[in-house]
Amino acid sequence: MIRKEEIAAQYQLIQDEITAGLEALDRTGKFQEELWERDGGGGGRTRILQNGGIIEKGGVNFSAVHGQLPEPIKKAFKIDKEDFFATGISIVIHPNHPLVPIIHMNIRYFEIDENTRWFGGGIDLTPHYVIEEDARFFHKSLKSVCDKFNAEFYSKFKTWADDYFFIKHRNETRGIGGIFYDRLTPATAGIGWEEIFEFSKAVGRAFVPVYSELVNRSRKKEFSSSQKQWQYQRRSRYVEFNLVYDAGTKFGLETNGRIESILMSLPPQANWVYDFKPEPGTEEERTLRLLKKGIDWV
Repeated sequence: MIRKEEIAAQYQLIQDEITAGLEALDRTGKFQEELWERDGGGGGRTRILQNGGIIEKGGVNFSAVHGQLPEPIKKAFKIDKEDFFATGISIVIHPNHPLVPIIHMNIRYFEIDENTRWFGGGIDLTPHYVIEEDARFFHKSLKSVCDKFNAEFYSKFKTWADDYFFIKHRNETRGIGGIFYDRLTPATAGIGWEEIFEFSKAVGRAFVPVYSELVNRSRKKEFSSSQKQWQYQRRSRYVEFNLVYDAGTKFGLETNGRIESILMSLPPQANWVYDFKPEPGTEEERTLRLLKKGIDWV
């Protein structure tokens, strides 16, 4: 049986690999690390890179926390037991270039006891401008990871991501989706615990090569001041989703998590423009048309 300590140790290793890979990609920025402890049990390593060569703000966080579940979480999970253990990595990267996309990834493990435990996670892309070739590359890369473990994973988890990363009050998706899964067990995944853990690690290790390819495709492209303003407006949608709908944000806040680590997902700047409507035929208008559920990118 997989031990929770081994899962946490492997996630820490993946955090190390990802921060090293992102520093190499950024070329000038370095992550600053802060170790923290949680009142009630456990702690984590928050790593933040700010004002880098391409990363304006990026966070790669690891946590392993334990203690007693608050009542709202017990009701949400529909469990009566008190003690829990949770570990995972959470990543959000906000680039300084409007043609380079925002990216988010999370892999996590939650345990109450041997009979109540599961893996969750996912990776999704939020372009300021949807570049169809990039969208196809991103989704094909995720499908390749999924297909190594279960031929049904990609289709199922892609639909899950479309539904989850949806801004209901805007009637638009946060970006072009990706994959999202939760409460993955042998009963729900059709594979054993060891294979689910390997899948979780494979998702984590897909992050650097996939994002590096996307960054390098666009980092040298010129952009205008109007494109920069559009980037700030698209960031505001990211903020709205994370503060209104994101389950990880809610879980962190309701389990007395570290506020700075929880809210590291927010961009350094975002703009809200009253009743903005892009001009017909522009790249901005085209991007909005592609922020819909159910688009087949592969």
